[in-house]
This record gives sequence, structure tokens and C-alpha cells, in this order.
Amino acid sequence: MDRDKRIKIVLIDDHQLFREGVKRILAMEPSFDVVAEGSDGEVVIDLVRNYQPDVVLMDINMPNVNGVEATKQLVETFPNVKVLILSIHDDETYVTHVLKTGATGYLLKEMDTEALIEAVKVVGEGGAYIHPKVTHNLINEYRRLATEDGPETEIGFREVEYRRPLHLLTRRECEVLQLMTDGKSNRAIGEALYISEKTVKNHVSNILQKMNMNDRTQAVVDAIKNGWVKVN
Repeated sequence: MDRDKRIKIVLIDDHQLFREGVKRILAMEPSFDVVAEGSDGEVVIDLVRNYQPDVVLMDINMPNVNGVEATKQLVETFPNVKVLILSIHDDETYVTHVLKTGATGYLLKEMDTEALIEAVKVVGEGGAYIHPKVTHNLINEYRRLATEDGPETEIGFREVEYRRPLHLLTRRECEVLQLMTDGKSNRAIGEALYISEKTVKNHVSNILQKMNMNDRTQAVVDAIKNGWVKVN
């Protein structure tokens, strides 16, 4: 997607106060345009057909048609639409189910303003975004399955000797990559390393570029497979 193009968003959430709060946050970003909103998954097909958004930002728990079922219907009808799920659940089973259904992003409702804006940008530009806390839970589950299933599973994890990728990243970038694996947000990484969030963002961008990855989740998974980080 052209970075100068505005990202059109449809927002679906059954709690009006929360929806209004999210709209105000999205309005802070000049490249975003909330073109429509709704309170239930049953309206999302018509909204997408009428407004042709780039991203559907949708709650997972709704009274009539929930986010999982709505995502399934959307992907079948409009394969090019990107769905970013909002949820209170950080359990990996929820995340795995939603991603298998066709969502390209998963955010916890406890996210901060920065995470929301970053997630919509990443998904709107064709990438995938999973909340750092959820990423950590997923990784732990994958590691558990790899241990149960033998030296290597279909997801590609195997026990490898831990070594920092100093051939590719600086020492500071290795530290940032480890904290990304630990599920830390940019703010938390900054606090842990006593650096600003802006500096963290620069490190993350450099890491993704050097690793040739589109998003944090891909970078973390690849780092684990290569033994570049420790998984606690």
C-alpha cells in the first residue's frame, strides 16, 4: 500500500463508549479515516461492501454475530480485506482460532494508544500484528508442543544452542530482540533499557530490516527458530 494513502477503517464494537474512545484515538493519526462503524458482526458485510475499507477493526465478543464468525464471513466474501481483532482474551487458543479463521491481527483491549495506531498501520499496509503479550503466550505454547512432539514439529521449532546474532545485529538490537520475545511493548523495552520509545522504535525498525521481516511476530518466531533468543 502507498504510504501516502489514507487507511480506511470500519470499526465494529458493541460497547459504544469503548468504540467512541477508539475512534478518538484513530482520529489522532492523519493517515487514518474511520469510514463507518457498527455494533455487531451481522452488519459488517454490508459495511465493507458499501465503504470498501482497508481494515476492519472488530471486537471478538458481540451478542449476535461474534468477531470470529464475522471474520470467517468477511474473508470468504472479501478476501482482500484485513481484519484486526480486538479482545480481552490473551489465551493462545483464542488467538490461534481467530488467525486460522482469517484475521491478520489480534489486539488486546488493554493496549495503549501507540500499540493501536501501530497495529492498524501494519495491517493496513499488508502486514500482520499480534499484541506482544499474546505473542509471548503463543511462543510458549509452540515451544511446549515442540517438546511434546519431538525434536521438530510442523511449525519448525527445534532445540538449538542459544547464541546472539552478533553477525547481523548490534548488541543493543540483540537486547531489544530478546525483550520483544519476552512480550514487552516499546514502552516497556524503553523502561528496561533506559532509552526512549523513539529509540526503541528505531531499533525495532532496524531489526526488521536486517532480518528481512515484515513485523515483530515474524522476527520473534524466526529468532527462536535460529536460537538467537531465550524463551523463558
